[in-house]
Amino acid sequence: MKTTTATRLESVKEYYFSKKLREVAGLIQAGKPVLNMGIGSPDLPPHPSVVEALQAGLSHPKAHMYQSYQGLPALREAMAGFYQRNYNVSLNPSSDILPLMGSKEGIMHISLAFLNRGDEVLIPNPGYPTYSSVTQLVEATPVFYALSGDNDWQPDFAALEAMDTSKIKLMWLNYPHMPTGAMAQTATFTRLIKWAKDNEILLVNDNPYSFILNDYPQSVLSLPDAKEVCMELNSLSKSFNMAGWRVGILAGNQDNIQAVLKVKSNMDSGMFYGIQQGAIAALNTSNSWFDELNEVYQRRRSLVEELARLMHSTPDPDSVGMFVWAKLNDNSLSAEEFIDNILYQKDIFITPGTIFGSQGEGYIRFSLCVTEEQIQTAINRIKA
Repeated sequence: MKTTTATRLESVKEYYFSKKLREVAGLIQAGKPVLNMGIGSPDLPPHPSVVEALQAGLSHPKAHMYQSYQGLPALREAMAGFYQRNYNVSLNPSSDILPLMGSKEGIMHISLAFLNRGDEVLIPNPGYPTYSSVTQLVEATPVFYALSGDNDWQPDFAALEAMDTSKIKLMWLNYPHMPTGAMAQTATFTRLIKWAKDNEILLVNDNPYSFILNDYPQSVLSLPDAKEVCMELNSLSKSFNMAGWRVGILAGNQDNIQAVLKVKSNMDSGMFYGIQQGAIAALNTSNSWFDELNEVYQRRRSLVEELARLMHSTPDPDSVGMFVWAKLNDNSLSAEEFIDNILYQKDIFITPGTIFGSQGEGYIRFSLCVTEEQIQTAINRIKA
C-alpha cells in the first residue's frame, strides 16, 4: 500500500538550492571544477572564544539533559544585552525574547502561531522563498508586494494603502534586504508601523544581515510603538559565522512571544547546552569582531564586483550584507538561462534573481562566502 502525502505538499516545490546543488554536485563528481558562489553559508570560523565555550559546555553536568524551551536565562540576558548595545532596544529577557534553533524555524513557528487557513500574508517580491512556502504549508494565502530598484527596494506605500487588508494577518519584512542588500530606512519602518497598527496586521522583520558590511545596524523594534505590532527575527548564523550551530532570536512583546512559545514547546525539546554557551560567548564578543570580519568581506566584495562587471552586469554599490546583487546589462537571456550558461561554460555557480520572485528577473546574486583565491579563479575563467 502506498501512503499518500498531505495535500499541503502540493502547494510547495522543493527548494531551488536543494535541486540545483544536486546538479552542481553531479558536475563535480563528473570532474568539473565548479566554484559555488551561490550559497550564503559562511566559510569563516566563529571567534575562538565561542568554540572554547562550546567545548567547556560539553563537560557540564547539565550538558546531556533536556534544556528549557526558552533557553538558559544567561542566553536570554546575552540576547537582551546584544539588542541594547547594538540597536538601542530594551528587551525584558524573561518575557520579550525567545531563543530559536535558527531563525528559519521561527518563520514556521510564527506562521503556526498566528495564521489560520485563508488568512492572507504579505510577502516581499523579491524575497526569501521560505516566507511563501511556509505560508502555503500552513494553508494561508501569500499576497506579494513588489519591491523595485527604482524605489530602493522599499515598499510601495500607495499600493499598500490601496489594498483590501480585511484578510491580511501578517506582513514579512526583511531589512537589510535579501537578496538585494537594500538597507533599512527609518522612514519605511515608521510608516509601516503606523499602517500595520491602523490595519491590525502583525509585522515581522527578518534581520540576520545587520552587521555585514553595514555601518548602520537597525532594528524595527527601535522605533516608537513598534513592539505593539512588530516582532523581529535575528540570527547568529551570518554575523558570527555560526550557521551550522542553528541559533536564532525572536524578539517582541510578551503576548506574541508566549503565542510562539506554545508552538515551539510542542516541536522541540530545547537547544543543546553547549551550543547555548557558545552563543552566549558570541553575543558578548567585542564589536571589533565585526570590524575584522568586514575587512575580509570588503576585500571579497571588491573582487566580486570586478567579476560581476566582467559578466556584463552592474553591481549595486549601496547594498549591504554578504551578497552582491547585480543587474544584467543584456536582457536577451533570462536570469536562469544566464547562470546556466556560466555554470556549464565557465564552471561557476551563481544565483538567478528569479528564485526570489518575478521582480528578480534581470538580476543575479553572488555570495561573499568564498575565498579571495576562488574569486580570482572565477575572474580568470571569465577573462579566458
